[in-house]
Amino acid sequence: MKIGLIDVDGHNFPNLPIMKLSAWHKSRGDTVEWWMALNKYDIVYKSKVFDFAPDINTVIQADQIIEGGTGYNLKGKLPEEVEHIMPDYSLYPMYKEAYGFLTRGCPRNCGFCIVSEKEGLCSKQVADLSEFWTGQKTIKLLDPNLLACTEHEKLLKQLINSRAKIDFTQGLDARLLNPDNAKLISEIKINMLHFAWDSVEDNITPYMLWHFKKLSGLNERKLGVYVLTNYNSTLEEDLYRIYRLRELGYDPYVMVYNKTEAPKQIRHLQRWVNNKWVWRTCERFEDFNTKLA
Repeated sequence: MKIGLIDVDGHNFPNLPIMKLSAWHKSRGDTVEWWMALNKYDIVYKSKVFDFAPDINTVIQADQIIEGGTGYNLKGKLPEEVEHIMPDYSLYPMYKEAYGFLTRGCPRNCGFCIVSEKEGLCSKQVADLSEFWTGQKTIKLLDPNLLACTEHEKLLKQLINSRAKIDFTQGLDARLLNPDNAKLISEIKINMLHFAWDSVEDNITPYMLWHFKKLSGLNERKLGVYVLTNYNSTLEEDLYRIYRLRELGYDPYVMVYNKTEAPKQIRHLQRWVNNKWVWRTCERFEDFNTKLA
């Protein structure tokens, strides 16, 4: 068969389902290529992660068109034999990292996140590292809540033994830290370790971050925390978390919920925090905001 692939979001980040579909079809002897409008295909796969990404309006010449990904719906899943195949990294030669999930699901059920609805309220192991890592120097983990999985210490040891640099792209849940897993995390090679502090009502996270900083000995430039703003929080509550993270020796990174409708001051806040030269030279948001007013 002749297979066409469409990464609807663009090629700014490797599309994992597309890479797995490509690998599976190639293993069956099918011809696989990026979709071209003038060509005719037996099957064209369209994968979209973000619902705001514009769809393909060009006529697709194919006997079958299959759409998948959270940008289309939350129910679609790859067949098991496709889900557990080594991704075809040759589709994205510009990216040299390994990409994948060791776990799926999250018990938190946060209103701003689709993971619990899509993957379930329990974090479960879905793969070993060898399923998507072939020796790349960097591994980008896409897990929503690795530490909530009962097997997480075994998986952390796999990451340590890989000796690759690990990027926890979704941020670790600091509320689930304990002396054992904190020690394992501190042994993992990283450029930057990300946690998340999504709500000012969560007073466990800063407490656990303080303990982890003390245990790991890592400096601020290796310790990052995603701070969710514009979702059930005031500017004052956002600033409290940001200033507290500075005190704790962590580097905050502002994430804006529904950015297109966010107030101007929240967008200013993001510019102040996420531009690290500005963040380190201007200690108070009030001073930065005044300059932009």
